[in-house]
Amino acid sequence: MYAIVDIETTGGKYNEEGITEIAIYKYDGHEVVDQFISLVNPERDIQPFVVNLTGINSNMLRNAPKFYEVAKRIIEITEDCILVAHNAQFDYRILGTEFKRLGYDYKRKTLCTVELAKDLIPDLPSYSLGKLVRSLGIPVTDRHRASGDALATVKLFKMLLDKDSTKTIIQKSIRLNPKRQLEPRHLDILESLPSETGVYYIHKADGKIIYIGKSNNIKKRINQHFTNTNHKSKKIQTQVTAVTYEATGSELVALLKESEEIKRVKPLHNRALRRNIFTHALYAFKDGNNYLNLKIDIADGRKKPITTFSNRQSGKSFITKAVEDYNLCQKLSGLYKTKSSCFKYEIKECEGACIEKESPELYNKRVLSLIEKNSYSNKNMVIIDRGRKVDERSAILIQNGVFKGLGFFNLNYQINNLEVLESIITPMNNNRHTQHIIQSYLRKNKRLKIITFD
Repeated sequence: MYAIVDIETTGGKYNEEGITEIAIYKYDGHEVVDQFISLVNPERDIQPFVVNLTGINSNMLRNAPKFYEVAKRIIEITEDCILVAHNAQFDYRILGTEFKRLGYDYKRKTLCTVELAKDLIPDLPSYSLGKLVRSLGIPVTDRHRASGDALATVKLFKMLLDKDSTKTIIQKSIRLNPKRQLEPRHLDILESLPSETGVYYIHKADGKIIYIGKSNNIKKRINQHFTNTNHKSKKIQTQVTAVTYEATGSELVALLKESEEIKRVKPLHNRALRRNIFTHALYAFKDGNNYLNLKIDIADGRKKPITTFSNRQSGKSFITKAVEDYNLCQKLSGLYKTKSSCFKYEIKECEGACIEKESPELYNKRVLSLIEKNSYSNKNMVIIDRGRKVDERSAILIQNGVFKGLGFFNLNYQINNLEVLESIITPMNNNRHTQHIIQSYLRKNKRLKIITFD
């Protein structure tokens, strides 16, 4: 018995996606004997490109059942079935992730129709579902919707069952966990890699570096490169012959080294990596009444930002928290558009800078505290973080608000003496990217040790 599945998701970061629609057709090898089709409220945002692709938007899902409400039905219809999907690795991972959030270990045997089609119908130009069914004359409706794609997969699977006349290829393709099988050379490379934080370099046969990355677990990250099915990963899989690495201990050191090395080496597959490292920034300006205003805006290289963000939402979250922490005015922080008082003033949580009730001097003092905390402009300081060994620490040196470089030390006197500190620091370039990396890291890691000096 087979359960033929197709899932539409929100898109987004790996293992953070949510299901927006699911279709399951229970198939006995001859006909569909049961089916389950439902929209699902993912309880998270849908990526705009996914909305364009599937036509499924948040309004459609507002009254849809949440995953926990359909979980029992999914378990029942797939019980004692082999899960069949076009790219089974994806659908099985998404289902497993959703069930894991509920504390349930979901396990089924799987079959991938991409893998089967490559074995049974070799040498086709493409094995994407749309192109494959078109080339085989299989009708498909509602493309990129779960029901339409699942029905197309049913028809494709029926054809593949017929083609496997000896019934041996399909039998051999059944897996308990549909992970891509690693090639022996990839396994050899993985054997030599550590599960440590650092920067890694992927080389092709002539030794040339084709990709540079950083990870908190180098071995795990390289394994993802070797098992992912996106275009870049497939290119890397065919070209890689060796992976070298540099352990850093500190994620901040790894981020800074990765950024500098990519700019220096310009690897083939890193072209788009840092194009949009930050898109928005926090700016301050004085209004006509001498109050310091804050604004999250698109990053502009001609202006000096207080701090930068990877996207607008990150900036908005930051300023919302800052309003609470520093008792700032929503209106003067760009969160509440009004010609009169802000909402917080109405509920007696704002001192009234929005209607000039609080003096600019008192209000600006709190804004300057926020700026001082989140900008290292004109500061002299050393950021202390983890080292490569238990008895080692990393040091990131900033002088007059300029990132000078980083190094490692074992003894405290090495960082308390500026001359000794400068001698152990490896000089590195200061630019907008390094500023963004450092400021973002400081925002996320509040407990970092920071030493200031004159």
